[in-house]
Amino acid sequence: MTGPTTCPGCSVASDTAERVGRTGTMPTHALILPQIHCMSCVATVERMLNARKDIAHARVNLSRKQVAITATPGQDPTQWIAELGAAGFEAHEARGAPASSGPSGLLLRIGIAGFAMMNVMLLSVAVWSGAAESTRDLFHWVSAMIALPAAIFCAEPFFVSAWSALKSGRANMDVPISVAILLACGMSLHETMVGGEEAYFDAALSLTFFLLSGRCLEQRMRQTARSAAADLAALEPRRVMVLDQDVPVSRPIDEVTRGDTLWLTSGSRVPVDAVLTDASVEVDRSALTGESDPLVLNKGAALIAGDIALSGPVRAEATVGAEGSTLRRMVELAERAEASKSLYTSLADRAAQFYTPVVHGLAFAAGLGWYLLDGDVHHALMVAISTLIITCPCALGLAVPAVATVSTGRLFRAGALVKSETALERLAQVDTVVFDKTGTLSQAGLRVPELTSVELRVLKALARASQHPLSRSLAVDLEGVEAASLTDTHEVTGCGIEAMYQGQRVRLGAASWIGCGHGTAFEMAGRVTPLERHEVALPDAARCISALVGAGYQVEILSGDTRARAEEFAAHLGVATAHAAMTPEAKLSHIKALQADGRRVVMIGDGLNDTLALSEAWASMAPGSALEASQNAADIVLLGGDLLMVPMALRQAKSARRRILENFGMAAGYNMISIPIAVAGLATPFLAALAMSTSSIVVTLNALRGPQAKGPVMNVLLILVPCSLTLGALALIGFLWTLRADQYDDLEGDAQRMLLETDDDAPRRG
Repeated sequence: MTGPTTCPGCSVASDTAERVGRTGTMPTHALILPQIHCMSCVATVERMLNARKDIAHARVNLSRKQVAITATPGQDPTQWIAELGAAGFEAHEARGAPASSGPSGLLLRIGIAGFAMMNVMLLSVAVWSGAAESTRDLFHWVSAMIALPAAIFCAEPFFVSAWSALKSGRANMDVPISVAILLACGMSLHETMVGGEEAYFDAALSLTFFLLSGRCLEQRMRQTARSAAADLAALEPRRVMVLDQDVPVSRPIDEVTRGDTLWLTSGSRVPVDAVLTDASVEVDRSALTGESDPLVLNKGAALIAGDIALSGPVRAEATVGAEGSTLRRMVELAERAEASKSLYTSLADRAAQFYTPVVHGLAFAAGLGWYLLDGDVHHALMVAISTLIITCPCALGLAVPAVATVSTGRLFRAGALVKSETALERLAQVDTVVFDKTGTLSQAGLRVPELTSVELRVLKALARASQHPLSRSLAVDLEGVEAASLTDTHEVTGCGIEAMYQGQRVRLGAASWIGCGHGTAFEMAGRVTPLERHEVALPDAARCISALVGAGYQVEILSGDTRARAEEFAAHLGVATAHAAMTPEAKLSHIKALQADGRRVVMIGDGLNDTLALSEAWASMAPGSALEASQNAADIVLLGGDLLMVPMALRQAKSARRRILENFGMAAGYNMISIPIAVAGLATPFLAALAMSTSSIVVTLNALRGPQAKGPVMNVLLILVPCSLTLGALALIGFLWTLRADQYDDLEGDAQRMLLETDDDAPRRG
């Protein structure tokens, strides 16, 4: 009699999940926060919730706009939601929460702001050209009718965010933006009403347009990320067949308790951890081990939640309830790993942490200083507005999204989809590349057996007619063989393919279906030939590894296979380090250990067993052929499955990081030059908006540059050129402004002389 055949790896997986489940740190509640958009929001929400005595721990996941709360199970979250609402954060329970509207509303606002900005600028050109007083006033009123409704509608996201922040006694980057827009519109309206010479509606609209563009790019990047934990949870069946007095009865999975007898039909997924009570069963455990070969388990063997029964029906006794299953705990581990990664602070967020108080203080000091200097309230207010506009974070807001959008577009055209808004920044810091073996670096195949020429032709015809991956690889290996002509060809689901050849039945498929044990077999004329499986490296695997090692990366392979096979495969590819018999939790622990040693790890995997490691790693990738849960856990999906995209993505990430740092340098250089000009009172709101727009355009153009431009000389030029352009534009417009004023002075002097001459001539004519 054969004893129990418990998989050692799965036993370790269950034990690890059990230990994690006893820690008591798993979230008990989840709230949706649809309005959070920056790390300042994250810090405020976490600080508020963690300060409450009835909450043990709270952690915000910015990508999912969700906060995971650890508290007493079943506790009413109404008070938490009310407190968050009072602080300006809309909150809902995770179930039934309204869906995010996405960036489509921002796109509408961008279009309206751009259209209004262009029309107001056309009217402004007429005013600058020397329009007479009545014409100038008319154009100012028309500009006001266009600009004010457009600015109020288009800048609404900034106003709402700023007001929510101010109500809760805090400030964010939207506060100076809103103040600048409102002051520019208010001063322009005042100038229009009193018949003033200048109005700055175009400045308010251009400010709104560029800031909305940056916000839209950022949201498009952020909203492409989906949760791997949700995909893992989707694998759990909602209802389970349980034997009640030997009669199968359907029950909700949450009602399953330890000791219940499960009724597992062929193709059903094991809902909770259990022990097999029937003689034997064949299961697919690829969700846990990544190995596609089915396992034959005998009576007493452990079944793990997530296994798929390939034969049946069979009976099994549940050893845990739904809350204690390995699959449920894998979901919780993935949620914790995702929340940890979402706390990564991007470069733009770090730069923005000190930006708001500096801008407010600078504008207030400039306005107050000029008021104390000359006592002119109007002039002091104009200086404050100009300072706010010229220091508005347009270039800073575009520094990261513009580069990210360009870089992700290049990668997408090359065959890689970037899903996380901080993926490129994290990839640029990677120094260790860890691969899953099966399905990522290798694929299964069937060895061509010793057959007659006729049998080879029939085997080629059957393999070509099947859609199974093993059959397709076998057809490729038989490329030089001419396929036989078959009739009555049809595929038997879950078994294989069969046909008729010259009146004889021929079959290719599961050996158990054909009748010769396990594995894959070929039958013709009553003769059954087993087909041995083997593993082969993917075509570009060796070149990918060589490129990574040549670039200085440390490369490792993780596999659920035996040590001998894993090390042999690694040696074939030139990888020095390979780890065998790795369960999902073992892979997760290995990634944690590497990162605890200071390594920055990118994980590349394709199976459900890789999901935890993908979520925990500093960065992650998954091939396009991977399971959906693995693709959603990864930061980058290799759409074509081309492994050469891995070193290319790493190179592009480093290039993107250089562009981001260059953009920050240009934004800093722009502020170092333009802020003194604004504080000195030499820039009107229009000139401030022009300088701000110039810096935003230069930042965007820098993001469009290819990765080939490198070197310190280029980096210096990238800072000097935009600064020179900004200074040149300011000097040119200042000169034209002065020239225009001088012309008006000359005209006024000529008019006065003509009047005096007329007065002198009057007595003579009399």
